[in-house]
Amino acid sequence: METPPTRARIAVVTDSTASLPPEMAAAAGVTVVPLDVIIDGVAGREGIDISPEELVAALERGAGVRTSQPSPEEFIDAYARAVVAGATGIVSVHLSGELSGTVASAELAAHSATVPVHVVDSRTVALGLGLAVRAAARAAALGADALTVAELALRRSLDSRVVFTVATLEHLRRGGRLGATASAVGTVLGLRPLLAVQDGRIAVTEKIRTTARARNRLESWAIEEAGRRERVELAVHYLGDPDPARALAERLRARIGTAVEEIVVAEVSAVLGAHAGPGLLAIVVADAGT
Repeated sequence: METPPTRARIAVVTDSTASLPPEMAAAAGVTVVPLDVIIDGVAGREGIDISPEELVAALERGAGVRTSQPSPEEFIDAYARAVVAGATGIVSVHLSGELSGTVASAELAAHSATVPVHVVDSRTVALGLGLAVRAAARAAALGADALTVAELALRRSLDSRVVFTVATLEHLRRGGRLGATASAVGTVLGLRPLLAVQDGRIAVTEKIRTTARARNRLESWAIEEAGRRERVELAVHYLGDPDPARALAERLRARIGTAVEEIVVAEVSAVLGAHAGPGLLAIVVADAGT
């Protein structure tokens, strides 16, 4: 009698910029590799050594803040732990390669893994990445093969939309995530533009005069975007004060209604927060489903 083939066990790995709340990552069985936040020359792993609250305090006191991608060795270690836990394949999904070298580190590490590793450049950030990762992990848990899981992660991340507004463009300019011309426009004219992740990069999509108007436009954009989809998952991100995000989530739930499957309110990762600054308010709109 032939022994039936062992079903593939696919592990899903991401990085901390996915901004997955710890309980959500744990429930999905996702391994999260942290990036580093460097405050006044002292490095710490976000979500482990440095919290968003500590980042806000550092920014408010004028500390020097930088960020750093994980090393290939950190990914090698994460992949090895997945193999020890029984993985026969790994799908590793990360923030846009246009914004960070994280996906390049993962690709280097993949060559040293003892099982096949599919590395996916999500071309997005925050829960645009995180919700796609969760969907991929759910598919893996149901027995999907590695290629199917990787394709699902990429499709879901590309189908999501991430739009946000910030109190100042200075942090994005300093970190090199926004062109000098675009940031100068916001600084000189005092604009509070709407920004989005487009083609893996940060782009100004609308020029708005005040914070209140920018946040109102952010809300109306989300309602318009959700209206184009049958069922949606939403995420509202913030850095610092959670109250505007919670109030926005409640308004979105009321205005979009039964098309909303879930709304997640989550503080953005410290690394993303270092580039956006306190006062960030962001919305992710994604298709609901597996």
